[in-house]
Parts: sequence; C-alpha cells; structure tokens
Amino acid sequence: MSQPLRPQVIALYKQLAYLGREYPAGYNNFFRPKLKAAFMKKKDLKDEEEIKKSIAMGEYVCKELEMMYYLRKYRTMRKRYVA
Repeated sequence: MSQPLRPQVIALYKQLAYLGREYPAGYNNFFRPKLKAAFMKKKDLKDEEEIKKSIAMGEYVCKELEMMYYLRKYRTMRKRYVA
C-alpha cells in the first residue's frame, strides 16, 4: 500500500467498524467479517489511483450506512408520534 494513503485507509476502516456496531444483521456475526473480507480483498493494491477509488467507495458506503440509520430513526419517531 502507498504509505501516504495508509492513514486514510486505517481511518476509513475504523469509521466503518464504528458505524457497523448498529447494523441490523449483527456486528460480530455479519458486518465485521464482511468488512474485513472487503479490506483484505484490496490489500494488494499498489496503484495510488486505485487506492483512492477504493477509499472513495468506502466513504460512499459510510454515507449510505449513516442514511440507513437516520431513516430507521425517522421511521421509529414517525411510528411513535404519528399513529
């Protein structure tokens, strides 16, 4: 891996691991193994552009997870107060 991008990759992994704690299918049995497998699949990338594309995709997944959690929260609040 390119050394200047290593901190970004580690930060992305930590952020995804943090966001995955509330994943509906479970963290230890579903999300964490999938996350690790996705990162291990890309561990041999050497091209800086490919690494940047992978980081961008990971950031997109972070945003999707956040939106999923916001939607779940919105639906719960809506059920409680607009019954």
